Amino acid sequence: MPSICYVEAIITLEQQEKYNLDFLHKLDIQINEAEQDNSDNARLLLFQLEQSRTSFLNRNNDIKERFNIAFNSLVSKAEMITLNHGIFQETFNRPILEKHTMDKLIFECLFFHCRLYPDEIKIFLSSNYKEFGKREVTEILRDNGIQYFNKTQNFLGWLQSQSS
Repeated sequence: MPSICYVEAIITLEQQEKYNLDFLHKLDIQINEAEQDNSDNARLLLFQLEQSRTSFLNRNNDIKERFNIAFNSLVSKAEMITLNHGIFQETFNRPILEKHTMDKLIFECLFFHCRLYPDEIKIFLSSNYKEFGKREVTEILRDNGIQYFNKTQNFLGWLQSQSS
């Protein structure tokens, strides 16, 4: 089973929640404006906006439910990489991802784990291409035998090709 970084998944979920709240706030403003207009177009728009809000909330609840199911399933099967003094110290020693402390910690946890299991296949999946897709980062990953995927679909394709 591949290693999973829960921190990355949780941070992504939290960021998405912020975007969702912002979207809902803007949607509520449009709903309030449509309520103040008695025209036929405004009533139709109001109905559609309210339907959209309900569908959006249902979709968010579905995503959260599926995330919790997946997260709980993985927690029961996964090996936890505990942050220790060595990993923390390496975070400050390696001159990479200087402005992104959490990403540096993830990066160093990944290398710590890789050193514990040198003969295993190493995959790193993160949609944070802005940081982990930088040339100097991908070179370090590649040089240490770690294959990086920034899209789940690409990872799943690779995983499927391994089982064939």
